[in-house]
Amino acid sequence: MPIGGGGLISGVAFAVKSLNPSCKVYGVQAAGADSMCRSFCCKQRDSLKTVMTFADGIAVKTPGNLTYSLCCDYVDDIVTVSDDETATAILSLMEKQKLVSEGAGAVAVAAAMFNKLPLSGKKVCALISGGNIDVNILSRVINRGLLNSGRLTNLTIELIDKPGQLKAVSALIAEEGANVIRVQYTPGGENMDINGCFLNISMKTRNHEHLQSIRLALQNHGFKLCK
Repeated sequence: MPIGGGGLISGVAFAVKSLNPSCKVYGVQAAGADSMCRSFCCKQRDSLKTVMTFADGIAVKTPGNLTYSLCCDYVDDIVTVSDDETATAILSLMEKQKLVSEGAGAVAVAAAMFNKLPLSGKKVCALISGGNIDVNILSRVINRGLLNSGRLTNLTIELIDKPGQLKAVSALIAEEGANVIRVQYTPGGENMDINGCFLNISMKTRNHEHLQSIRLALQNHGFKLCK
C-alpha cells in the first residue's frame, strides 16, 4: 500500500496483523520521495532535502515519529517505484479496470505490476488510495504510459534529402502494421553531409516487440536510426 508520512499504512498494518499475524503488509513509495523506505532500511528516521515525484499525495520529506515506529513493528517491507512505473500502472487501471487513480494511489499497483515484491502465487490486495489527479497531469501520464508500454513511439531516422525517402519509410512502417501520427523534418547538423536530414516520426505501435520489428525492417532496408 502507498506510504507518504505513514499514517494510512501504520493503521492498516496494525489492524491486519491484529486479525491475522501471518498476513504480509508491504509499503510502496515513489523513488523520488522515499523517506520512509530509507528510514525503514537504516533503522532510524531519515529526512530528504527535496522530493521529486508527480505522486504529490505521498511526497513527504520526513516520516512521522509515531508512524515510523508502527511501520517498524507491523510492516514487513517497503519498496519504491519510479514515476514511469506509476504512470504505466495508472494507464493500466484506466484501460482494464475503468478506474482513474492519482499517482499516490497507483504506486501499490505499480509495485505488483513490476515485480517489486514476492507476490507470485499469493492472494494480493493492492490499495488504491485516491483519484485526485489534475487533467493536465493525467494527459502527460497517459502519454508516458503509452511510451513505456511500447504503444507510442518516437523514432529519428537519418536520411538523404531526396524525393521518395519519406514514401519509402512510410511504406515500411505501414507494412509492419504501425500508424504514423506525426512527422517532422529537420535539416542535418554540421557533422552531416550537406544533403543529410533527420526525419522525426511519432507512431502508434502494439508493444515493444512490434517496435523492435519496425526498427529491424528499417535497418534492413538501409535506414540509419538515431534513437
